[in-house]
Amino acid sequence: MADVWILGGTGRSGRAIAAQLRARGIRPVLVGRDAARLVAVAGGDGMVVAGSVEAMAAEIRRRRPAAVVNTVGPFTRTATPVIRACLHGGGDYLDLANDLSAVATTLALGDSVAASGRTVVTGAGFGVTATESVVVKLCEGRIAPERVRVDMVPSLDTQAGVVGEALAATILDGIPGVEGGGRFQGRRYRDGRLVAAPIGGDPMRLTLPDGGVVTTAGMPLGELMAAQRASGAPNVVAASSEAPSSPVVRAILPVATAVLGIRPVREFAIRRLAAVKVAAKPKPREHSWGHAVVRWSDGTTREGWLRLGEAQEWTGAVPAEVVRRLLAGEGKPGAFTPAALFGPSLAEACGAEYVV
Repeated sequence: MADVWILGGTGRSGRAIAAQLRARGIRPVLVGRDAARLVAVAGGDGMVVAGSVEAMAAEIRRRRPAAVVNTVGPFTRTATPVIRACLHGGGDYLDLANDLSAVATTLALGDSVAASGRTVVTGAGFGVTATESVVVKLCEGRIAPERVRVDMVPSLDTQAGVVGEALAATILDGIPGVEGGGRFQGRRYRDGRLVAAPIGGDPMRLTLPDGGVVTTAGMPLGELMAAQRASGAPNVVAASSEAPSSPVVRAILPVATAVLGIRPVREFAIRRLAAVKVAAKPKPREHSWGHAVVRWSDGTTREGWLRLGEAQEWTGAVPAEVVRRLLAGEGKPGAFTPAALFGPSLAEACGAEYVV
């Protein structure tokens, strides 16, 4: 059987994806820096020890796996070198990115990926896939709408440990290289262009289909670009229940992010955040939700939800199902987000249900 490599295979996401691949009859190869941890979690799976992203890329070029799943953040730093190694080695690629900068950079590689005949999928985790899938479902068979809003409402349990450098860097790096505003500003689409927007702006109180109530607010996440590309709408907002929505926090954000613009300060903050201990917490609600409201120029409005279980578990199922389809020859050349490539049925194949 063709080799499927999981970069960061000993982490929580890597282990979840490996389990889902095995359930589909695919034995993964776990790739990581720590040989002892690889041995501890691999079981009957293959292993590759590589001490850096550069070493991983070199091994990909040398061994030519059929598909590579990248769980190693921050994806702004890891995605491009691994993708280029995959193109050189002839394999398909997917990652779990949901930060706007990484998703935008990967999708911008579409022409070179298409020329290679390979498939690249970014955003193959909860946020991008759940919200984009609802947009694709609502827009099926219709002309491009005028406005779209997507909301990500995850429910996941937190394991005890430390934040870690990769997550800390993802949180504090901002969105470098994204047009329309500053590194630490939010974004939205207005008249087809990315423009600056306040982080935590556009707050909305949502009543979930199961009766729960959450507040979501604007965040510059990969869901924004995925929703715009999936719908063709010129005006798009992406929001999350994880965003800072209180007026006090939103008031101090500009000052805090201005300080993070100073590189030594940012690097110091990343190191300190990486070492912060996180207590174990149960998931806050039974279901995670993706939500979208789509409006057309004639006044027609459609609203929909995607209901699923614990967000981290689903982030294991989506990459595994995408890999299964890629190995079956169902991909096509180019760079995509998951539902843009495989349609709304992908989410259902991973155990989610639409409420439209």
